[in-house]
Formats: sequence, structure tokens, C-alpha cells
Amino acid sequence: MSGGYDLNLFISPPDCNFLCSVCHGVLKRPVRLPCSHIFCKKCILRWLARQKTCPCCRKEVRHRKMVHVNKLQKIIGRLEVKCRNAEAGCQVTCPLAHRKGHQDSCPFELMVCPNEGCMLRVPRGALDEHRQNCQHGAYHRCSLGCGATLGPVERANHNCYRELREAWCQRQQRSRTLVLCLLQHMRKMHRTTGLIRRQLADFLEEDDPLLVGAPQEEAEATPEGSIGVEVGSPRAKLPCKR
Repeated sequence: MSGGYDLNLFISPPDCNFLCSVCHGVLKRPVRLPCSHIFCKKCILRWLARQKTCPCCRKEVRHRKMVHVNKLQKIIGRLEVKCRNAEAGCQVTCPLAHRKGHQDSCPFELMVCPNEGCMLRVPRGALDEHRQNCQHGAYHRCSLGCGATLGPVERANHNCYRELREAWCQRQQRSRTLVLCLLQHMRKMHRTTGLIRRQLADFLEEDDPLLVGAPQEEAEATPEGSIGVEVGSPRAKLPCKR
């Protein structure tokens, strides 16, 4: 792969001083050797991995002696270039230094369809229309991780964080209502239990004199000197006189 920029990328043919002697393209990240020859950084590193000499003059070269030529890089960055999607129909031209910024918004830049299972690459300008008609875009899982399977319309209004918070608030409100009802029932039961205890105590106080006086009445009803032997008992028979 070439380390420099393709000559066909530029609107006008670049100056020969801007060309790399190794790849013959326009210098990309130019570096100067101690012998003053300038090359693309990637090109000279590949060269030096095989040979330790300058490609032009064959003088010995050490990696530490290479110097970045920032001034030359800025000059090359001002050269006018075409968009890399020019063959696809893009007519935009811009300085080389701004080329990447244009590519990030170029409507002719090929983009991968974001729908799961779709492997098509479509121009950025046609991506929205493709997503609406994509067979793989009817339903897919929520990207936020809630696990819901959503259609195109549902995805537009889906916010699982908000929905989970609303559901949590509703559950908290229901729990608070249940606790209040439970407390009311407990108070009511406490009052009812207290009332039953008081009524039971009053009832027992009224019955105590009756229970205490019953044995006395039985004792008074028994005559004094009574033997208490039953008439029909064998002991009650008198002996016969002869």
C-alpha cells in the first residue's frame, strides 16, 4: 500500500517537490533524513526495515535522525482535493486538511445499515429511506438493553429508563396506600379488642357475687341435726323385735 496521497485526488497536479521518491505519491506525514531528502513517514520506515540507507543517495540512516517537516505538511494540507466519493457523484472540493471533516457528512459516503442482520452498504443520504424499507428493520431489540423487541414506530417513542421510573413510582404509591390501609385495620382491631376486654371484665365483675353466695345458700337450706341418710338405704332399716 502507498504511504502517500494518490495524485488523482488533487484538483491540480501537485508540485514535484511534494512527491515521495518511494511511492511517487504526494507526501503524507513527511519526514526529513540527515541527508535532507524527504519521504512519507510510512514509506521510509518500510524502506529502512529492509535497508539502512537513504533511497536516493544511499547514505546510512538511523531512525533517531529523522525529523518531521510540519511546515511542508501544512502547505500540502492547503492543496485543493476532490471528495473520495467523486465517482459516486459528489462534486465537493476542499483543502486536503478538511477532507476528513467532509467525509463525515458527505451524503455519498457508504454507510452500513444499522439494522441487525442487514449487511448492505448504502449512501448516507439514502440511509433513512433504506432503514424504513429494510426487511431487517421491522423489529429489533432495544439498544439501551431493556430487552424489549420494538418496531419502527415503537422505537421512535421508546424510553425504557423513563418507563421504568414511572413504573417504580406507581409501585411505590401502591405500596404506600397498602401500608396506610393496613395501619387503619390494625388500629380498628386494637380498638375492638380493647372494647371486648372491657365488656368481658364488666361481665365477670357482675357474676362474682352470685358465684360466692351460692355455697352459703345451700348450707342454710340444710336442717340442723339431720342425719342425711337416705330412706331407701339398707342402713335406714330398723331391727325387728322378737
